[in-house]
Amino acid sequence: MKFEEVVKEIESRGVSLPSDMLEAAKGTGIRKVLLDRYLDLQGSAWPLGFMMRSCSLLRNRMLADPAFLFKIGTEIVIDSCCATFAEIQKRGKDFWAEFELYVADLLVGVVVNVALVGMLAPYVRIGQPSTSKGLFGSMLRAYNALPSRLAFVFRSGVLYGSVGFGCGLIGQGIANLIMTAKRSIKKSEEDIPVPPLLKSAALWGVFLAVSSNTRYQIINGLERIVEASPLAKQVPPVALAFTVGVRFANNIYGGMQFVDWARWSGCQ
Repeated sequence: MKFEEVVKEIESRGVSLPSDMLEAAKGTGIRKVLLDRYLDLQGSAWPLGFMMRSCSLLRNRMLADPAFLFKIGTEIVIDSCCATFAEIQKRGKDFWAEFELYVADLLVGVVVNVALVGMLAPYVRIGQPSTSKGLFGSMLRAYNALPSRLAFVFRSGVLYGSVGFGCGLIGQGIANLIMTAKRSIKKSEEDIPVPPLLKSAALWGVFLAVSSNTRYQIINGLERIVEASPLAKQVPPVALAFTVGVRFANNIYGGMQFVDWARWSGCQ
């Protein structure tokens, strides 16, 4: 849609567009399906409507995939349930005594899930990409020169690894502080060694960059295939049910695989 058409549409609904969308309308225009989707979503109940108007990261992903929040919620619920079950099984009778460690792991898991799903989710690019100079600009141009799929996998791996290392430092750091504080108050022969902080954070980074990156790439591809199928278009709950099932299976497999990696690396 051209700028004049966009202005006419938003005036008829009595709303305004964010500045970046308005600039895009003046320059290259906006696809009608994206404009209609934004106008519908920004009018949603709080907090979704407010976030659509004020948070471009969420807005651009919701414009590309209206089920984005459902997928994040599904990932958080499934992972939290699986993690809780695993923690209860692993800690056994010491679960309540070590409840602080469980809460720390759970909170970091929520942050990781939001970051991972958000980074791999499709999104709409509003306006023209900015140009950068210097070292960062050279790196960006080298990245853009890669084949699109290879570049996407590489970028996701770097982002996953960074998030994994950062969250590993935070989560393991909190857990180590709690464990050290408890041992300073009351020591026991049954106490396990405090895990190495940097080594554990590095393990999280490598695991997310290699294993999680690969698995979530596959999941996103499968979800798009199912969502585009004639059956899912006729019966939308089919795609939602598939999302729940495939992400549940992924969390179980990923959790089991991480335990193996942690044992192989000597972190556990």
